Amino acid sequence: MSIEETDSQVVITHPSNSNTSVTILKYGATVTSWKLNGEEQLWLSTAAKLDGSKPVRGGIPLVFPVFGKNQSDELLSKLPQHGFARNSTWEFLGQVKSNPPTVQFGLNPKIANQELVKLWPLDFNLILTIELGEDFLKTAIEVENASEENMKFNWLFHTYLHIEDIEDTMVSNLVGMKVYDQLLKESFIDKHPVVTFHQETDSIYQNVDSDRLIQVVGKGKPLHTVKRENLPDAVVWNPWVDKSAGMGDFEPKDGFKNMVCVEPGHVSDFVVLPPGQKWSAAQILSKQELNYQAIEP
Repeated sequence: MSIEETDSQVVITHPSNSNTSVTILKYGATVTSWKLNGEEQLWLSTAAKLDGSKPVRGGIPLVFPVFGKNQSDELLSKLPQHGFARNSTWEFLGQVKSNPPTVQFGLNPKIANQELVKLWPLDFNLILTIELGEDFLKTAIEVENASEENMKFNWLFHTYLHIEDIEDTMVSNLVGMKVYDQLLKESFIDKHPVVTFHQETDSIYQNVDSDRLIQVVGKGKPLHTVKRENLPDAVVWNPWVDKSAGMGDFEPKDGFKNMVCVEPGHVSDFVVLPPGQKWSAAQILSKQELNYQAIEP
């Protein structure tokens, strides 16, 4: 069987390669592991809570309906940072395709974190679809507004990618894009050919061209390629020394050297979804190389 379900998680193994697999925790529908030919592609804190006591530090947490801590919207401002999708237990809906093996998870107000959804009393249905290819992982989301008023929300795949050494790592193909630096609280056009890391980084690249594949490169070799579908923004984050030290569930403390977050999302503004309508988006992670020249600013 390529799909194994336990009380707490679902493990998918690719039918043509037993060393390629993905593990999804039902709590948060968080992908905690993605292995390609036995090699782990994601970073997971050794102190990550996998018992449902708090959101998972690492893997691919899901951010909905708010990114960060909102101060402007009356409803969203009541929610904690990053909303409630990552700290609700999702329902495993089963397998929907055999090859590539594909499964779905669902979340609605009846099963979501009750303490939090009462602060955001809108009716919704979320369907997360996870597809494990031989050389890729696709995570797709569908949001349905089942309420009688417009729904405002953010979405983000908070993807922690595993790398060997952050100081030898670059993120490419964001040159010329508008970026909001969350540490400096400033917006500017990024004219650097690549993003490099020598200190804490927390940047939101806004309205990135949909055909731009964002690539993580280590020591000149492609490590990860991130493709976005209907997700105009990309957050690039590394906590570095001081931020890592201040997070109790971030271990080892020098783990920032082995991770970089490239997070496709819709976060620089809100999706506004009318009653009865659906919105969908996806990210596709792979190791493919980019076969075109870097785009000039």
